[in-house]
Amino acid sequence: MNANLLNSFEIPGHVAFTSVNGLAKAIVTTRASTAQVFLHGAHVTAFQKNGEPPLLFLSSKSHFAPGKSIRGGIPVCFPWFGPREGQPSHGFARQTAWELVQTATTPDGSVALNFLLPETALVQAGWPAAKVNFIVTIGEKLTMELKIANSSKQDFVFEELLHTYFAVGDISHVSITGLNGMDYLDKVDNAARKLEAGDEIRISSQVDRVFLNSPGQVLIHDAQLRRKILVEKTGSASTVIWNPWTTQKMPDDFDPAEYQRMICVESGNVGQNKITLAPGATAALKVVISSLAG
Repeated sequence: MNANLLNSFEIPGHVAFTSVNGLAKAIVTTRASTAQVFLHGAHVTAFQKNGEPPLLFLSSKSHFAPGKSIRGGIPVCFPWFGPREGQPSHGFARQTAWELVQTATTPDGSVALNFLLPETALVQAGWPAAKVNFIVTIGEKLTMELKIANSSKQDFVFEELLHTYFAVGDISHVSITGLNGMDYLDKVDNAARKLEAGDEIRISSQVDRVFLNSPGQVLIHDAQLRRKILVEKTGSASTVIWNPWTTQKMPDDFDPAEYQRMICVESGNVGQNKITLAPGATAALKVVISSLAG
């Protein structure tokens, strides 16, 4: 989007725009929090409540360049999850410049930004035509809604995931609850199907688990920062837990020591939980993130 058009979406005191290496970024200020969202990937890179540490992790080595994914924050994985030969990992949406179509304040003092994935991005990649909106609402909580409407004349089959990187004080003092009794695919163990039998998940090695049929909320307990992070969701049947530890070879946009300060708890619909939309049908994924005293 050109600068003049982008400036028309400014809200004095609440929404302003800047750029990093030519990538436009919205800086959002509310009475409760601040946030940053790039049009590149409709990518939320920061959310912080007043008086608290940042809720999201962003790699110190992240690329900010066209054709590159941003490492950290909340990548929008769409229309597939994981690797595809000759294609960008986790889909092309996170490497595409989205259009900003609306900014608005709400009665409770929050600020909402509505992004649209250009339909040409889908059609040129050989996918059915669809209207894809990503609405980010910043306030006491961070609320994200990914809405897809199939505007083609054929079924639209896709995966979607909000690949959220959370900032933690020390991964060795973090536990995750809410997934007890759930089946998962252990990608560290050749995608073996397993049952999560414990009340809490602790990270002491590389973890990459895709929890199936897991629509409930998840809680991250961070002992060092003395807080809990609540992940609430609707329209999501999959939950992914990921930390590369020291054993996973990472690209050059991730400092090997940074595994200690992050945990990914990702919400969406992947694998056997993928979505099939009939012509004219719609689907909505909603994720709400908030922090609580620990």
